[in-house]
Amino acid sequence: MAPGTLADEIRLKLGDVSPAERKVARVLLAGYPAAGFETMAVLAKRAAVSTPTVLRLVNRLGYRGFPDFQAALRAELDERNASPLSLYEATDYGRTGGPDESLPLLTRGSKVFSGAVAQTLAELPPHDLDHAIRLMADGKRRITLAGGRFTNLLAQYLGLHLMQMRDNVRFLPDRDVERTAVFTALNRRDVLVIFDYRRYEQDKVTMAEVTQANGGKVVLFTDTWLSPASTHADVVLPSQVAAPSPYDSLVPTLAVIETVVAGVLTALGEDAHQRLRHGEETARRMGLY
Repeated sequence: MAPGTLADEIRLKLGDVSPAERKVARVLLAGYPAAGFETMAVLAKRAAVSTPTVLRLVNRLGYRGFPDFQAALRAELDERNASPLSLYEATDYGRTGGPDESLPLLTRGSKVFSGAVAQTLAELPPHDLDHAIRLMADGKRRITLAGGRFTNLLAQYLGLHLMQMRDNVRFLPDRDVERTAVFTALNRRDVLVIFDYRRYEQDKVTMAEVTQANGGKVVLFTDTWLSPASTHADVVLPSQVAAPSPYDSLVPTLAVIETVVAGVLTALGEDAHQRLRHGEETARRMGLY
């Protein structure tokens, strides 16, 4: 399982450090991860504290010194930028079958997937989950969903469920003119739902930034290393990606989506019930079911 990021460690320590150390922590978080590669002197100047204060914070995080902290950050970024090819070669998957290769494939799959789903749901921030559900259940808001190379399937999966429960749900169109029209018309009643996982796509950052600038809300589904779009997101729902192959798994993300769907259905209550009933009747009348 992927551990939490250094940013997560820093956030968890905010309540336990001194006011001066907290200033350094906030500078690191505001410019994460790039700020972590500054020198201690530069960080101290930006936080308006002494250089020893930076070192004390790093020690509180469990690192022997600033070089150790930066080495851990570099290792995290290597994981963040990993591809199926690099993971394949790093584990020598083609020759050995990867970790736990001595176990039957079904046993490996059960172990990895069940653990990843359990950890994802256990670590999902309750506030963010509730916020995502409130936004998607708000009938006054228009929802637009956008996915990536593989995650477009998940965007469609979530969107098709939402369409059965409420109005004003759409997928981001492919054509440039239509996309431009969508983002030009965004306002404070819009919610953009983005799926973005490692080997992140730059257009997702721009989408989130434009939505935020226009007063809209951004819900981001991502991995534990966090898409750069998280900087502009109102809600971040991270998932583990462990799999019995070099490909990142989207099974835990699907579990998060199913949880969100259940929450939206409950929040909409009888309105969702009537919408589902009307949809079924319409589909039967048109011969679609």
